[in-house]
Amino acid sequence: MKWGMSTYSLSRAIIAQEMTVPDVIEWTKEIGGEHVEIVPIGYDLTQQPELVPAIRRKAEQVGIDISNYTVAANFVCEDESAYREEIERVKREVDISVALGVKLFRHDVASRPTEQSSIVYFQNDLPKLAEACRQIAEYAADFGITTSVENHGFYMQASERVESLIAAVGRPNFKTTLDIGNFMCVDESPVRGVRNNVGLASMIHLKDFYLRSKHLNPGNGWFQTAGGDYLRGAIVGQGDIDIREVLRLIKASGYDGYISIEFEGLEDCRFGAQTGLENAKRMWDEV
Repeated sequence: MKWGMSTYSLSRAIIAQEMTVPDVIEWTKEIGGEHVEIVPIGYDLTQQPELVPAIRRKAEQVGIDISNYTVAANFVCEDESAYREEIERVKREVDISVALGVKLFRHDVASRPTEQSSIVYFQNDLPKLAEACRQIAEYAADFGITTSVENHGFYMQASERVESLIAAVGRPNFKTTLDIGNFMCVDESPVRGVRNNVGLASMIHLKDFYLRSKHLNPGNGWFQTAGGDYLRGAIVGQGDIDIREVLRLIKASGYDGYISIEFEGLEDCRFGAQTGLENAKRMWDEV
C-alpha cells in the first residue's frame, strides 16, 4: 500500500501559479509521499501536451510513482452522435494515461440536474452508461490499464449505484476510485459506503468533511448535500468523518493499492495536504 497526494489538493497553488505540477511532484516526495495522482485542475494535458513528458520525467527523477490519471466525462448525451463522440474523447484520454505511464485511469460517467437524479432516471440510463464504460475499459485493457468510476457528481455518488454500474459493465479492469468523503454528498455514511465498495476499489481517495444540519446554516464556505445538510472540506483527521473506522475497514479488506490525500478545506493547501497525510499515516498505524 502506498500513500500519496492528488494534485487536486494543491490546485489553488497551481491556479495561482505558486506551484507547477512538477513542483507538486517534488514537494510530495519531500513530505513523504510515495505517489502522485494527476488531476488536471489548473492545467490541461490535452491543451498542454508538453506537460505529459515533464510530469513523467520529474516523477522518475525524484523516485515517485504516478498512480492515477483522472478526467471529466458525461455519457448522458443529447443524441447518439454526441454519445459516440464522448466515448472517443475519453479513449484519447486513455492515450494520455499510456504516455504518463500509469496503470489506473478514472473517468466520470454521468451527471444530471437535481430534478433528474432519481433512481428511475439512473435505471433508465444504466445500459448506455455501462456500454460506454465497457468500450473504454476494453480499449484500456490493451495497454494493461484499469479504468474506474468515482463516487462523484451526485448522480453517480451512492455506493449502490457504483456497485450496479460495475456489475453492469462486467469487465475485470473496470472498478471504482473510492472517495471516502463523497458519499456524504448524497447523505450516505462514509463508513457504510466504504464497507459496500472497498472490495471494488482500484484506487482510494482519503478526504474529510465538516458536517452541519440543514437547520444550522453555517454561512460562506459550505455547500449542501442532496438532502440539504451542509458540508465543508476539512484536513484529513480533523473533520467529522470517522477516519479511524474507515481506515480499519480498508485495512481489514486487504486493499494494497494507492491511497491519495485529497484536501479541499479553507486552510492553506500545502499545510492542509501535508497535515492530512501525516494524520492518515499515524491513524493507519493506530487502527
